[in-house]
Amino acid sequence: MLPVLAALALALAAGHPERPPASPPPGGSHAREERDAKGADDRAAILGAMTAELARSSERLRLQGYDAPYFVGYQVKDVARHELAGRYGAIFEDAARRDRNLYVDVRVGGYEFDSSGPEDAAQLLGLDGPSWYAPKDAPLDGDVQALRTALWLATDERYKEALASYFKKKSREVYRAAGEARAPSFSREEPNRHVDPPRPFPFDRERWRGIVRDATALFRTHPDVFDSSMKVVAERHVRWFASSEGAAIVTEHVLYGVHLNAVTRAPDGQLLENGRDFYARSEAELPTPEQVRDAAGKIIAELEALRRAPAIDPYTGPAILEPEAAGVLFHEAVGHRLEGERMEDDKDGQTYKGQIGQPVLPAFLTIVDDPTLASAGGISLNGSYAFDEQGVAARRTVLVKEGKLESYLLSRKPVKPFERSNGHGRSAGARAPMARMANLVVESSRRVRWDELKRLLMAEARKQGKRYGLVIRDITGGNTNTGTYGYQAFKGTPRLVYRVDAKTGAEELVRGVELVGTPLASVNKVLATSDASRAFNGFCGAESGYVPVSTVAPAVLVGELELQRVSRSNERGPLLPSPWSEVPAPPAGAEASR
Repeated sequence: MLPVLAALALALAAGHPERPPASPPPGGSHAREERDAKGADDRAAILGAMTAELARSSERLRLQGYDAPYFVGYQVKDVARHELAGRYGAIFEDAARRDRNLYVDVRVGGYEFDSSGPEDAAQLLGLDGPSWYAPKDAPLDGDVQALRTALWLATDERYKEALASYFKKKSREVYRAAGEARAPSFSREEPNRHVDPPRPFPFDRERWRGIVRDATALFRTHPDVFDSSMKVVAERHVRWFASSEGAAIVTEHVLYGVHLNAVTRAPDGQLLENGRDFYARSEAELPTPEQVRDAAGKIIAELEALRRAPAIDPYTGPAILEPEAAGVLFHEAVGHRLEGERMEDDKDGQTYKGQIGQPVLPAFLTIVDDPTLASAGGISLNGSYAFDEQGVAARRTVLVKEGKLESYLLSRKPVKPFERSNGHGRSAGARAPMARMANLVVESSRRVRWDELKRLLMAEARKQGKRYGLVIRDITGGNTNTGTYGYQAFKGTPRLVYRVDAKTGAEELVRGVELVGTPLASVNKVLATSDASRAFNGFCGAESGYVPVSTVAPAVLVGELELQRVSRSNERGPLLPSPWSEVPAPPAGAEASR
């Protein structure tokens, strides 16, 4: 592995001048070159320390009378974060921090059968294992001896855990039914070697402080909107990965976010929330001050309209889900159920196990997950990456083609009939990777214009004897249960729902319901889609942590969708008017002080 390390160190030191920052930092190009050279030296030193400790562990780590590891993998993640948050025209949070953590994977046995597997209850409760656990933090200052020490302790701990797990796993084999097919434990993959160039990570703190103050001050003139906030987040993730197979990778990922949120109460006490989220791969892509003010104005107008809107009863019937809501439907109802590990977990519902080649969706629908897709419709996608957390190159994967199941999302945990990863092993922080979505893309061959889709909604409502259909225009997110311990269901929380008269097409804003359903029934009742798709960015939480994801989807007409009544707290709003509503306005021409 030493020649590999030397080549990577040279690539890091070169600084990749063909990809300079968008604008030179203070101090000119010479200062930038010095900064990049120092960053490259630090990265090479960290990768060198990881590789050296990896070689030592691979060659010498073994307990007499027991198996040596057949695989060791190291990952170090450095996260730099800026965060600004404000309310009521003032700054409430202004923070910057860095964290560095490590993840160590040690496997005993072999590719066909090894020590890996979900933790049992005793391990989760700390009833079966060591009395002390090695820290999973890494030094921030690049001290290679400190890093090697942290890796040494974590590797020792993981090796002992792997040995214990291996023998428990072997003992459970006596209960397995004879002849029951079992997929291998770990896939064989070619080791990748790659180094990302350093990326610019600007954050104009003073400019954003002003934007946060101005945007949140807009809510002061709307007393019914009693709370509001704006948060600006900038994150840079630098990741080092090395393995005993020879992989050596350094990647860098930058993501910015602007989040506006506000709340009010309807006269009957229902809490109403609304917001806007913007994500970008560079600070320059974030919304301008004018766009932020426009978003705040729309949030206010929608909340005030929702306060006046009637609450409707639970509903079952046809509905159109606009692209953001459609993306959530496919993410929750289909995407999570195609994550490979769920096919091998007896505690999971295994919705799509054994159905490769079988129809699972209407024949006009195709679903792809493509981490290599950087943008869609001019919007940068959160779920883009080149290598997953197991060092495997990201790959465009067709999951469902023309309604038939083609593949699963796969990490290095093979799932029959597939033996190789398709680059979807993902995790956050120091968690173990598992197969996860990245950029989920819904494609359709039954595409119609929006006005035709609405006409089909009205016709379907009349056919079912309904007075109206629904249009779900926006949604805050959703969740789903895939385990056998509960019902196979999903739920979404719409922000904006419109009732569409089945005869006239007149639209009326309504409130008080949330989207629910069972996955197979809901997605198989899609009747048609719009001819335009939009991207929706966010984060998805599962066993391996919160990871950035995107969906790209058209609007979909669903023949039957169920909406249940939301829980109502029936609480009173604030008893007194807001303090600023009672402050006299400054005289004309006078400048308000802050």
